[in-house]
Amino acid sequence: MEQAPGSRPDEQSGLPGCYRHPDRETGVRCTRCERPICPECMVSASVGFQCPECVRGGSGTGHAPAANQPRTLAGGTVAADPRLVTKILIGINLAVFFAGRADTSFLDRLVQVGQWPPAPFTPTEGIAEGQWYLLFTSMFAHEAIWHIGFNMLSLWWLGGPLEAALGRARYLALYLTSGLAGSALTYLLEDPNTGTLGASGAIFGLFGATAVLMRRLRYDMRPVIALLVINLVFTFSWSGIAWQAHIGGLVAGVVIGYAMVHAPRERRALVQFGTCALVLAAVVVITILRTAQLS
Repeated sequence: MEQAPGSRPDEQSGLPGCYRHPDRETGVRCTRCERPICPECMVSASVGFQCPECVRGGSGTGHAPAANQPRTLAGGTVAADPRLVTKILIGINLAVFFAGRADTSFLDRLVQVGQWPPAPFTPTEGIAEGQWYLLFTSMFAHEAIWHIGFNMLSLWWLGGPLEAALGRARYLALYLTSGLAGSALTYLLEDPNTGTLGASGAIFGLFGATAVLMRRLRYDMRPVIALLVINLVFTFSWSGIAWQAHIGGLVAGVVIGYAMVHAPRERRALVQFGTCALVLAAVVVITILRTAQLS
């Protein structure tokens, strides 16, 4: 009996067979049609590998039909520069940092406090007074050169591959929503007079989404798990670190990342951006409840 394309040639191995060569096991799938492909059938793409049929379908001159346009694993448009949004985010963080060094009052306006290091979450002037934008602006403020240096290196290492895999709009939604979730959980659980700031919540959101993506692609999970464990150890062992922002961002990143890479194709955008909206709704509810408590 002929084996169907993509079926398992060896039930004990747990790996499917290449859809063109069913006798060859593989753990790699085409990033467009998601069919299993062996090394002979892999065609290098901007994100992962594609099968020969998808490459032929998306190539050629002129305007290809929309269904044949190259798409990322999450359904986003494949961009010429897959790290553009990551570069812009790093640029904004660096600009805010150096502007704050040159003029402390500039950074004070971002976090609404007249002292250094800044403390954005104060019950008398800040979020409790209705300045909810502080949940957002504090994500781009950093206290010291080591602080922004570590966060920006992490953003470059994690952000680039994620942006390429998700597409610009989905990646930006993941980053900002994870950062806001971290800020909201900090506002809820931390002493309101404690200063907290930085992009760590968004960075941990990228950690969570990276783990989900690697599992989806069946890559070796050990490197990202080891790196995440190390960061969590630092989070809970060093004083002066807002663990609430890290955990809030991590949880949001896992939830949104799962929706991004596992959404059914026929309702992909609805599931992906709907999940982001639900997380943002949770941020609003948490902020309202905490503000009422402080008031």
